[in-house]
Amino acid sequence: MAANSTIKPALIVVDMQEDFCPPHGSLAVTGGRSIASIINTLLAKPGFVVRIMTKDYHPKDHISFASNHPGPDNQPFSSFVTMKNPARGKESETKPQQLWPVHCVAGTPGAEIIPEIDTSSEHLVVRKGMRPEVEMYSVFADAFGNCDHGTNAHSVSLDVTAALRAQGVTDVFVVGLAGDYCVKATALDAAKVGFKSWVVEEGTRCVVPPAWDSVKEELETAGVSIISMDDPIIKELGGKS
Repeated sequence: MAANSTIKPALIVVDMQEDFCPPHGSLAVTGGRSIASIINTLLAKPGFVVRIMTKDYHPKDHISFASNHPGPDNQPFSSFVTMKNPARGKESETKPQQLWPVHCVAGTPGAEIIPEIDTSSEHLVVRKGMRPEVEMYSVFADAFGNCDHGTNAHSVSLDVTAALRAQGVTDVFVVGLAGDYCVKATALDAAKVGFKSWVVEEGTRCVVPPAWDSVKEELETAGVSIISMDDPIIKELGGKS
C-alpha cells in the first residue's frame, strides 16, 4: 500500500461454503452466493500480504446441531442448550448455545467453498469448529473466548493470530458469512488480539438481515471500522475496484 507503507493488511474470507449459500444450503443465508464477486475483487488485490479462507468443519456430533439433542426443545434457530467451557480449570463456566440445522460436516459437499469464489490467489484455508463440545464462530477464539492455541488445537487447524503476526500483519479485513455470527465474531476478535479490524459491508450477508444495523453498532463500539468498497483504504490495496 504505497499511501501508507506501515500498513500490512490481511483478508479473511469467512465461511463461503455450500451449506451457507442458496439454493441448497442447509443453513443458507439470503444473498450469500451473491457476494462472491465482491470477495473475488478483494482477493485479487495485490496489497494483501495474507489471504485466509475459513471453513466451518464440524464433526457429526457437534453440539450446535439440533438433531443431536432430544426433543422437544431441539428446534433449529430457536432452541438453546447449555455449553461448558472446554478449557482446563474452567469447566464450571457455561453459556447458552443456539441450535442450528446440521451444516458443514467435515468431508461433505456442504463444507466446500462455493465454486464462485476464485481460489487461484495464494491463500491459507483454516478449518474451525472441529471440537464437538464447543462452538467456534470466530477463527481466532472459541465461544468462550479461548484464544490460546493449546486450548483450541482441536477446534481450529491453525493459530491465526500467530500466523498473521509472523507476517507482520497490522490490519485485518473481514468479509463472508454470516455478518451477524462468524463475520462479527471474527472481526471483534481481530480487534481484541490487537489488529486494526475492518468489515467491508458489501462483502457480507446476515442470517437475520434486519440484525445488521445492531451488529454494525456493536462492531463500531468495539473499534471495528465498517467500510464500503469505495473507501480510500480499499483503493490503496491496488487492483481493480
